Amino acid sequence: MDGHANILLVGTGAVGGYFAGRLALGGSRVAALCRSDYDIVKERGITVTSVAGDFHFKPAAVIKNVDEYDHEPDYIIVATKVLPEINIRSLIGPRVYPKTAIVLLQNGIEIEEPVAASFPGNEIISAIAFISVSRPEYGLINHRDYGRLTIGNYPSGASDKTARLAEIFRLTGVRCDIDHDIITARWRKLMWNAPFNPLSVLCGGADTREMMESDHVVSLAVNTMKEIMVLAALSGHHVSESAITAIIEDTRKMAPTKTSMLQDYESKRPLEVEAILGNTARIARRLDVSTPHLDTLHALLETVDRKNRTR
Repeated sequence: MDGHANILLVGTGAVGGYFAGRLALGGSRVAALCRSDYDIVKERGITVTSVAGDFHFKPAAVIKNVDEYDHEPDYIIVATKVLPEINIRSLIGPRVYPKTAIVLLQNGIEIEEPVAASFPGNEIISAIAFISVSRPEYGLINHRDYGRLTIGNYPSGASDKTARLAEIFRLTGVRCDIDHDIITARWRKLMWNAPFNPLSVLCGGADTREMMESDHVVSLAVNTMKEIMVLAALSGHHVSESAITAIIEDTRKMAPTKTSMLQDYESKRPLEVEAILGNTARIARRLDVSTPHLDTLHALLETVDRKNRTR
């Protein structure tokens, strides 16, 4: 299987920059569509300090607008935050060709539907990252723990193109699992994201260890997870209750980590309130299910995000 591909990365934040950098090290041609970090990435590239070994990633091309990209990409990896103001169709549309697969390396639930509707003839590969990584400044990424992916076709299955991408990642040393039921995998990831990302902000900037030291915080997280399990099951995606115990145990073992949402808050960046909490709350209303813990986190975080955008 060919270990090289033409890849366009959209969004050079911590997660996207790390995994795309790994692909470039493996020999793929990786171009980067940047926004605020354009000048620095174009001049210096991205330096990654990593528990798996430091490396430097110099994109094959650094562009501000997708029209500047002069190749037909095998994969477009969308690694932006999932925010209402980011329109993926306009962001990548001119360079989505019939054989281009769109990879959504993003957080949240029900994020694939709008992209699939915009590009009905293209494969949508949903990708879930498990990694502790940060971007303290433009052009610098710190990778502290984990570093694996789970991918699968939306809404289900795994095509040859998905298998090829997984193999390309594996050849670079990145564990990349294939899940034929990627939506259930997203619900499982949401069981961590929905409580711990918001709580890290609402607890005044608590890292994972600080949150786990509070019985009240752990109780709130567990109750939120239980609500999400019910929503997942009613949506046709069963997650075992043992997942809650596993999540709590894994989080206790985790090196003290600032969540991605806390990093965004501290950097005065918009928070992924809707992708993680808003979409989930709307699913609950659609199913006529009471989710008081989830709704409380959503209401509080909406206010925090609104104030954070203006401070």
